[in-house]
Amino acid sequence: MKLALVTGATGFIGQRVVLDLVKKGWRVRCLCRSLDKAMSMPWAKYVDSGEVEVVVGDAAERADVERALDGVDCAWYLLHSMSSGSGFAEKEAGMARQFGEVAAEKSVGRIVYLGGLHPEGPEAADMSEHLASRVRVGEELRSAGVPTAALQAGVVIGDGSLSFKLLRHVSERVPTFAAPRWITNRITPISVRDVVHYLVAAADLSPEQDRAFDIGGPDTMPYVDMMQRYTQVKGVNRRPFLAAPIMTRRFASFGLSVLTPLSMKEILPIFDSVSSDTVLEERDLESLVGTPEGGNQPFDEAVAIAAEGTDAGRYGRIATTVHLSVLAAAVAGSLLTDPDSREYRNLKKPSWQPPAAAFPLVWTLLYVDLAVISTTTIADSLEEGEPDAARGDALALAGNLVLNAGWSGVFFRSRRRGLSTAWAAALAASSADLVRRAYRRSPTRAALLAPYPLWCAFATVLTGRIARLNQS
Repeated sequence: MKLALVTGATGFIGQRVVLDLVKKGWRVRCLCRSLDKAMSMPWAKYVDSGEVEVVVGDAAERADVERALDGVDCAWYLLHSMSSGSGFAEKEAGMARQFGEVAAEKSVGRIVYLGGLHPEGPEAADMSEHLASRVRVGEELRSAGVPTAALQAGVVIGDGSLSFKLLRHVSERVPTFAAPRWITNRITPISVRDVVHYLVAAADLSPEQDRAFDIGGPDTMPYVDMMQRYTQVKGVNRRPFLAAPIMTRRFASFGLSVLTPLSMKEILPIFDSVSSDTVLEERDLESLVGTPEGGNQPFDEAVAIAAEGTDAGRYGRIATTVHLSVLAAAVAGSLLTDPDSREYRNLKKPSWQPPAAAFPLVWTLLYVDLAVISTTTIADSLEEGEPDAARGDALALAGNLVLNAGWSGVFFRSRRRGLSTAWAAALAASSADLVRRAYRRSPTRAALLAPYPLWCAFATVLTGRIARLNQS
């Protein structure tokens, strides 16, 4: 029985490669940094039978790589960094170089690597750092002399793929998307089923096949069309997407980190990978190992499978409910506010009270902020399969809106200044709780919502000062 080593075996693609190798009769060794995470994988059920074994170690440590590659017939190198900044590319290249050297020392028959489709020729100069790093990793693996199949894929469509997760949530959540010009770049996506097929089949290539291979599905389209076709497959409203020349990848990724469950750290490498045309140029591997049964999956079919069981309209329903609720609170508060009344005009006020014109402007911005952040917080709780947390988030918002609208009635209508101060303090505490709840999902969202409790705290101090100035 042939022995395989799979690095990245706990990843989105790696865990599927392990399962397919076992199905095809391989004995599989997995190099993993965490035993607990390894044992939570779908393939862990094969550990007791000996079909899968786990080597706990780090691919950056030579001794761990030597242990993992001992006696291996074919090794799958499925490691990609989500890091950025100075030094990450050199670190990736060094790990790949070391892996190739040890594989040569251990007489490994073949290395199979998954990199990314990328432009060639003069256009290659515009490649992002992440995409260039993936190309270099493939070159470093091949340089050791072990026959290497460096497969190059574009956007992978599958449940669990960060690229697909971003595509899905942008298509479902963003009402209009002003993006960098790269959204018009042409992409050849591929389904995860097909990626796994080619990765596993590449093990059977003859030793003289030591090169890079493009792999991709049957469809090539601009990235923006991928978003529009997703909405068609899932039956949600099409979104207008605009290419804005002044929009940077970093700024766009920040905006999407607010509206989607992904962080900037996760979004930026995805943006980098599609910042150039990533189009399949040849299909040589297909002629050598054959296509999956039935041929490569079309984009629409891959999307339907990847998004099976998801509720594409849920975010829209949550957004409608939350936005209407916030609007109702804003309107109620506005109707209860009466700054032109004789009683209010006759009140003594501190010199540091903002001008009257500032209040409607500030509150409008805060209401928009509250509606957007609350919608994404509730939606992400449901996305993570935490309905109780989502219910708690919704109830906390409802309570906050009651306090928000009610304060105006207490201050302007009841004229009970002490109660108004206590009410404002309760509103500030409730608003701080909403920030806490947002932080659980995204520190970025919490930072954006922070002005709301700060303004409410300022209103508490102001109300208290007015109450003291007008004590009878």
